[in-house]
Amino acid sequence: MTGFGEGRSESDSIAVVVEVRTINGRHLKTNYRCTDGYSQLEPQIEAVLRDSVRRGSVQVNLKVNRHAAADDFHVNLDVLEGYRRQLVKLASEVRVESLLMLPGVVQMPDAAEADIERDWPAVSEALNAATERLTAMRAKEGEALAADLANQCEVIATELAGVAERAPEVVSNYRDKLHERVTRALEKFSTGLEPGDLVREVALFADRCDISEEIVRLRSHIEQFLAAIALPESSGRKLEFIAQEMGREVNTIGSKANDTEISRRVVEMKTALERIREQVQNVE
Repeated sequence: MTGFGEGRSESDSIAVVVEVRTINGRHLKTNYRCTDGYSQLEPQIEAVLRDSVRRGSVQVNLKVNRHAAADDFHVNLDVLEGYRRQLVKLASEVRVESLLMLPGVVQMPDAAEADIERDWPAVSEALNAATERLTAMRAKEGEALAADLANQCEVIATELAGVAERAPEVVSNYRDKLHERVTRALEKFSTGLEPGDLVREVALFADRCDISEEIVRLRSHIEQFLAAIALPESSGRKLEFIAQEMGREVNTIGSKANDTEISRRVVEMKTALERIREQVQNVE
């Protein structure tokens, strides 16, 4: 799920800002950007993130500013003198503050000298604050997502109830239509229809279009899906699997039920199920 969190911390030597962004994704993928000298912290940062994020693409930005002290800077006197000698030939007076801006005169602290072990507590504090805010934002999105998934399940359950109510009529309608067609055809030959033959044919049709098992299984899958939404732990992959099973039952109902009313309801169930499939990709 999408989310954003920012955390800040400070120690005697550094000021830290950590930004964590997530976007939807089926698997966990982490991208890490940091201030020079702190790339070694990537495994530790990823370990912290895995406790809070299990699916999605995660972008982590780590910015570290070192507090400057007087002895952190070094003036290269040889370079400074070299600039002064060359410039004095062009001007009678050369200001020292102007020379300090020239390349190589003032040497800044080397980023490679960052003390990772010393700085980790401050980085960790900012990272934890960022992940807490990220989790809070994702939780709000999750509540809205859960409500939408539950609504789609309600649509499927409503249509399934209509299918269950309509199913017994399919066989009786087939029997009436078959009896009418066969009777009309046999009248030309001045003969009648044996009741046993009609019963056998209707029984075969009833067996072919029986969807009672699919209805029971789909109801069970809907209950499992709603229960999984309410679980406190990560349930995204479980929801994906249940949605896949729901789709299998809906497709079977559509292929077996030889009835326009049931077919219409199957289309509605497939529409709701497609939305569920899209949304569960975003569930952690």
